Amino acid sequence: MTVSSSRESTRGAAGLDRRSVLRGGTLAGAAVGTSALVGPSAIAGAAADGDDAGGGDGGGVFRHGVASGDPMADRVMLWTRVTPSPDAAPGSGLGAPVVVSWEVSLDPGFTRIVRSGSIVTDAGRDHTVKLDCTGLAPDRWYHYRFRALGQTSHSGRTRTAPADGALPATGRWRIGVVSCSNWEAGFFSGYRHLEARGDLDAIVELGDYIYEYGRGEYAGKFGAVRPHDPPHDIVTLADYRIRLAQYRTDPDLQSLHAHVPWICTWDDHELANDSWSHGAENHEPHQGSFPDRKAASAQAYFEWMPVRPESLRDGGHLYRRLRWGSLAEISMLDLRSYRTEGPDRFDGHAIDVTGTMTGAEQFDWLARGLRSSTAHWNVVGNSVMLTPVLLPPLDPRTTAALTELLGVPREGITYNPDQWDGYAGERRRLMEVIRAAGTRNTVFLTGDIHTSWANEVPFEAADYPGAGVGAVEFVTPSITSNNIDDMVGLPEGNALSQTAQGALGQVNRHVRWVDLDRHGFTVVEFTTEYAHADYWAIVAREDPNSGAYPMASWRTRRGTDRLEPAGPLP
Repeated sequence: MTVSSSRESTRGAAGLDRRSVLRGGTLAGAAVGTSALVGPSAIAGAAADGDDAGGGDGGGVFRHGVASGDPMADRVMLWTRVTPSPDAAPGSGLGAPVVVSWEVSLDPGFTRIVRSGSIVTDAGRDHTVKLDCTGLAPDRWYHYRFRALGQTSHSGRTRTAPADGALPATGRWRIGVVSCSNWEAGFFSGYRHLEARGDLDAIVELGDYIYEYGRGEYAGKFGAVRPHDPPHDIVTLADYRIRLAQYRTDPDLQSLHAHVPWICTWDDHELANDSWSHGAENHEPHQGSFPDRKAASAQAYFEWMPVRPESLRDGGHLYRRLRWGSLAEISMLDLRSYRTEGPDRFDGHAIDVTGTMTGAEQFDWLARGLRSSTAHWNVVGNSVMLTPVLLPPLDPRTTAALTELLGVPREGITYNPDQWDGYAGERRRLMEVIRAAGTRNTVFLTGDIHTSWANEVPFEAADYPGAGVGAVEFVTPSITSNNIDDMVGLPEGNALSQTAQGALGQVNRHVRWVDLDRHGFTVVEFTTEYAHADYWAIVAREDPNSGAYPMASWRTRRGTDRLEPAGPLP
């Protein structure tokens, strides 16, 4: 995600400080535990805390909560972190090894335990615990908890996917879609509203889970709501661990993790702004080796996030594919680790026809999946916007804010080099794969640009709709990160933003709806007949108790690849 340099962000849409970039690196992963069959409870005798799914235990052993992720038909990832002693803070490298026991039950009272086991964690993995709990039944809710050092975690709630080839018992897959949660810009009340629904099967998180900037360097409209820790740009393994741990103390984030499984990928701010395979805009020589920074960020991410690490055995990749029975197949992409450096947004080149966003191996993997899928819906977890965008002439302040978000220069170049617009040749190849596959049910779920969009993805933007449409794209707003009204310093719904929204739709007719000002989240439902998106806004990101309200609803009917306005989901 293109953002202004840290020293400029609170002044609105200022120019970027172009930074030098260094050569690239490799991924690193965290160690994983294994599950065990249960007869009698392996942890009998220790009293449960009795809490429903929720936040962590304050200052206790499990103060960073619990989480689950990457649900499959017979397994799900389980996660927690233990603090064995006061000095064993995240990133400290201190603290003795700890044996952590875990249980999975069919009921919240843990009277019907179906799996249990134990795992040892230590400072080498920042005292995080990750295990792939196997042997579960498909399409079922479970409850889980951990025990260590005489304490019991709050319980978590998770679920498995339907069996391969089977439709879910509910007839639907309903998910929350989120992106871009900047700690300093506001509170994460959007997560609280997602949990309160009680009707979600999973959360799809599309990147920028954390931000790497130092204190005050990328704050909100009214300054930093709460300060980042550590206070400087994060660079080392200890830095990334501390920052991830800080975000996991947010009660709404922690509670949503405990309530439903997450399916996550990263974008750039888990490492550094506008990162690519061998460098980043927000990396300077005095910050040391970029390969070392990249490896540190990846290691901390895999330690702290409930992502399945199986793919790490084969070259260390985050991209992976999950199925929700026969209803949906979701391909989660990694669009930062392998991309070539994009065309410079200031050098006058509109389209890079030779660069790669995905890397050759990931592109082939995605293409094979799209060709072979038998699911009703092919879903792509896509961290940056696929749909082409042409910018019309606008008020200078609005143009400056849009170019800051979208990554294009004010002089009128029309494509976004940090997103698929900067890799138009590869986008064209991807759309040809979709066309050749003959499927008309591809949905891209996208984050990154802090604004809300409902798009039809054309085969040829200049000949829409005549040349046909290959997919639809639902772009979720940011949880807190700055958007247009924040950058121009005006209230939400101001006249400049309204004008910009109308102009964008007039010039880009495949953009069916856009909102440039509001923060929030999206709820997406898939059935055999349709894919439906409800866009929700929060009232005020600076208010930890903020309310939420619906913005718009859009639906694509199976076999059409077209969008139509709709009423909200029940």
